[in-house]
Amino acid sequence: MTYELAWIAGAAGAALPYLKRRLELSRAKHPSLAGHSRLAKRLARWIPGYAYDEATFFACDGAPPEVAQQRRAGFFALAGRLQSRSPQSIALTAQTREGLPDLRFTGAYRVPYQFSPLVREHLKVGAFLQSADGVSVTDLDGQRYLDLTGSYGVNVMGVDFYKSCIEAGVRLAQDLGPVLGAYHPCVAENVLLLQGISGLDAVSFHMSGTEAVMQAVRLARYHTRRRHLVRFTGAYHGWWEDVQPGPGNPLPPRETYTLRDMHEASLKVLRTRKDIACVLVNPLQALHPNRNAPGDSTLVDSSRSAGFDREAYTQWLRQLREVCTERGIVLIFDEVFLGFRLAPGGAQEYFGVQADMVTYGKTLGGGLPVGVVCGRRDLMQRFRDERPADICFARGTFNSHPYVMGAMREFLRRLDTPEVRDLYANLDARWNGRREQFNARMQAEGLPVAAANLSSVWTLSYTQPSRYNWMLQYYLRDHGLALSWVGTGRLIFSLNFSDADFADMLERFVRAGRQMQQDGWWWQDATLSNKAIRRGLLHEMLRQLVR
Repeated sequence: MTYELAWIAGAAGAALPYLKRRLELSRAKHPSLAGHSRLAKRLARWIPGYAYDEATFFACDGAPPEVAQQRRAGFFALAGRLQSRSPQSIALTAQTREGLPDLRFTGAYRVPYQFSPLVREHLKVGAFLQSADGVSVTDLDGQRYLDLTGSYGVNVMGVDFYKSCIEAGVRLAQDLGPVLGAYHPCVAENVLLLQGISGLDAVSFHMSGTEAVMQAVRLARYHTRRRHLVRFTGAYHGWWEDVQPGPGNPLPPRETYTLRDMHEASLKVLRTRKDIACVLVNPLQALHPNRNAPGDSTLVDSSRSAGFDREAYTQWLRQLREVCTERGIVLIFDEVFLGFRLAPGGAQEYFGVQADMVTYGKTLGGGLPVGVVCGRRDLMQRFRDERPADICFARGTFNSHPYVMGAMREFLRRLDTPEVRDLYANLDARWNGRREQFNARMQAEGLPVAAANLSSVWTLSYTQPSRYNWMLQYYLRDHGLALSWVGTGRLIFSLNFSDADFADMLERFVRAGRQMQQDGWWWQDATLSNKAIRRGLLHEMLRQLVR
């Protein structure tokens, strides 16, 4: 008996360190589903698919019959205006949808899924454009829109800037053409310029931002001989493997820890675990820490919020830098989306924190597809002299394509021109001032909308409970403002928006908001709260599961 008790005590003692580490890891995860990717993935399989019939669609918040009728009339009038203005664009989108799954996906997820079938049937939006200039885009029917899409982050300087970069890149590389393997001479200049911008020793070129992040993580694992990476709740780093945990990826998380942004418990995990190769930081999360990308497909109530505290986020990055240095963990800044939008030197310059590796993409190609990794010389090495068979292979057929490298050279050279420097001058003051102007106007107009911003990237929130905030994207379209398929969760302005352009945008926005309000979508009732909306949705889902 004594031997058995001793064995049990020994086993318990051996398990305590493991249990302690697991508890520390649990505390470092955000308490929401976004911080528990395995649980979120399991729950996603249980959420039932269902759609509102027409009667429920216009009154799912308990609105009285006269308001429902007002909404119905406004909905079909809006649908008619959108269709009549862009018939060719809409027709080509419908024709192409079956052969292009991306269109089926984005069409289905513009709004909360219960509303999606009726919206897709009637509120049609064209996916095709014929031209762009200044801060505007033009569809196949000649309809012009102020561009708030930012081309998913590519368009930092303005579309005409990138057109000229591409033209110059083609002229530079046309004698060599699509010859691959060998390099065009401009690659050498690009390497020197990127070393200066990043403050790092070595550079590798890739075909996309996702591919660049994959290579950075792979090299970090290779050199540290550790397997796990740390990412933070809500951050996006591409769609590969389990770096995108939870719903949206068929693979369960295996070697990724998703921890809480800006929290001491996360720093404790980094200080105590021995299996962490690298920490991935997407600085865009400074606008909405610990929250997923704010698309309108999840806009089921008015609880969406965002806000940027530069001082607090800078302090967080400095703490990460300190603990990563202390523990030999590779700190990677993923600037694929945000790079060059905050400063000519990217987020490293803006926050004053040097990473061990940084990934770029989007705008850096001068308008052409590209991914780049910059890193310390020791981390960028792909082989070991002392173990010649132990290599970290990474090549791509189109890496360093001459036309892409030519457009990149033009982009990098222009970063130091007076015209571009003027775009960066007083950047925060300009865009923060515009946000304040926007919010003051919304309040004066009695519109329940407010903006938060990280420089020229904006997220809209809603100041009174509603189930229909997602309708605003269609009214904005009706008044000549083009948004990406995620809707009002992300407005991305190019830096060439003048004060006059911004004033034009603001007036269009106000007219759209007034129309939406007149059509009854922001009807209020004393019993309608965000909590009541979520409770009602839960009851709906449970009823569907029972059926």
